Amino acid sequence: MLLAFDIGNSNTVLGVFKDGKLVTNWRIETDPNKSADEYGMLVRQLFDYEGLVMSEVRDVIISTVVPSVLFTVQHMSQKYFNRRAIVVESGVKTGLIVKYDNPKQVGADRIVNAVAAYNKYGGPLIIIDFGTATTFCAITDKAEYLGGTIAPGLKISSEALFQKTAMLPKVELEEPGTAICRNTIQSMQSGLIYGHMGMVEFMVRKMKKELEELTDTDRPVKVVATGGLASMIESGVGCIDYVDKLLTLEGLEIIYRKNRRSRHIHKDKMKCDCDKETR
Repeated sequence: MLLAFDIGNSNTVLGVFKDGKLVTNWRIETDPNKSADEYGMLVRQLFDYEGLVMSEVRDVIISTVVPSVLFTVQHMSQKYFNRRAIVVESGVKTGLIVKYDNPKQVGADRIVNAVAAYNKYGGPLIIIDFGTATTFCAITDKAEYLGGTIAPGLKISSEALFQKTAMLPKVELEEPGTAICRNTIQSMQSGLIYGHMGMVEFMVRKMKKELEELTDTDRPVKVVATGGLASMIESGVGCIDYVDKLLTLEGLEIIYRKNRRSRHIHKDKMKCDCDKETR
């Protein structure tokens, strides 16, 4: 089995794959204060609840935008699974041609999403990830990652309104039903949610135009959305073609398969070198 970690700023999503198929997945809070043992015990509880056996995990892969948690989860992988985790970073095979000015600056989650979306839907593509930040990524039909946009996510915007104003309350992120609202809570919900929908419509329209100018393909640009709030936003816009909540986990499994052979060759070489030293 393969255990995959997508460590985001707010939440961490874990997935277990067996023979390339996603068996189960969980979403937990990302906590930089947790120790490797605490993460290990939490994973053990999740496995026990699903009737899974931790000793059957043969590899671990990690994608993260939270460096402070990376070392902790790597340590957990080594201690509880006896595996040195693959980390999605520079040097890992993805199948993408990254056109960013500095490819090392592209968040691992954005690359992983792009790998999964391109493999599933082909290009050209726009991928929207509704997470702590709302990100937009553009991929050509030749698997070129061109770049994109990073905007504040809905939760960040909501927290900012609450923290930076004296009179505005904290609100639930749900549609009020109207844009002309008659109370403060619904007025905030309208601005947050419908304002975000408007931003999405504008960004997709602008990125589609730029993609058409940068590529010479006649294929239509497909728009794929992922992340916890994707379904809410998709319900109020007309520009999203697919909502794919498990995109990042599927991308991690694809990247693992692309790197599995070289990883095993490296392990075999290390074993041979050790054997030589003991003779």
